[in-house]
Amino acid sequence: MFTRVFGKPKQEPNAVTSLDKLNETLEMLEKKEKVLIKKASAEVEKAKDYTKAKNKRAAIQCLKRKKLYEQQIEQLGNFQLRIHDQMIMLEGAKATTETVDALRTGASAMKAMQKATNIDDVDKTMDEINEQTENMKLIQEALATPMGAAADFDEDELEAELEELEGAELEEQLLQPATTAPAAPVHVPAGKQPTRPAPRQNTAEEDELAALQAEMAL
Repeated sequence: MFTRVFGKPKQEPNAVTSLDKLNETLEMLEKKEKVLIKKASAEVEKAKDYTKAKNKRAAIQCLKRKKLYEQQIEQLGNFQLRIHDQMIMLEGAKATTETVDALRTGASAMKAMQKATNIDDVDKTMDEINEQTENMKLIQEALATPMGAAADFDEDELEAELEELEGAELEEQLLQPATTAPAAPVHVPAGKQPTRPAPRQNTAEEDELAALQAEMAL
């Protein structure tokens, strides 16, 4: 009933439909313009022919029709310019609308994510992470602490014992006698016997060193 009284609700054309309609109209105007240009050219050729035939009246009529065609061509050119202007404005409006829709969609998604993520929940999660980190440090420190008999060792006493061992090793190195290189063989001519060197007498220091080594051996 309401439809019969008020008619069908008018649907607002969208940008795509409007652009398609404008393109169709533009193509139609271009085709008409081409036809009129051909007709104007044909009238010029007729006027030339009538001029050659000395038919001035017919030639003038052809030029008049040419002028009418040119006026229509100019009018069609203005129509095309208007359509081009409308298409440019519509394409700009379409790009603006799509941009606003995209921004609106992004804002809605951001709002939904903010609702799903509460700042209190974030703080609580960070506190739990810090607590677990501290607990892990305490566990690692507890595992690294010596247990049993190893916990009763005195570090200072062990250091002193190590110094004694190092001192004894150094003293032993100082008391060892220096080794002498073997004497080079002496070439003796045939028929002669080499003279043996007289035995060398030990000095007092060497005697004391030998006695000290004998005591340490005991």
